[in-house]
Amino acid sequence: MTLRTSFMVQTFGIHRKQLRPNRPEPASTASGALKKAEAMAGRMPGTAALQIVADDETGELESATILGQFGQVPDDFAESLTG
Repeated sequence: MTLRTSFMVQTFGIHRKQLRPNRPEPASTASGALKKAEAMAGRMPGTAALQIVADDETGELESATILGQFGQVPDDFAESLTG
């Protein structure tokens, strides 16, 4: 089992008057994800920078950590990461 760490920015948009996740954007480092999330927050209702650790072979999620969030992020977003 080989664990792989990746970083991404999850953006949120308003759809039918509800906050919904958009397609996540990749980032190369933790600081890059935070900078990208902060910059994108000016154009989106909300963003979150994430660190994802998953099994490289099976894709099974080991952990997901919110590094930072900006603007409006759904209240249950943290719970949704763990399944």
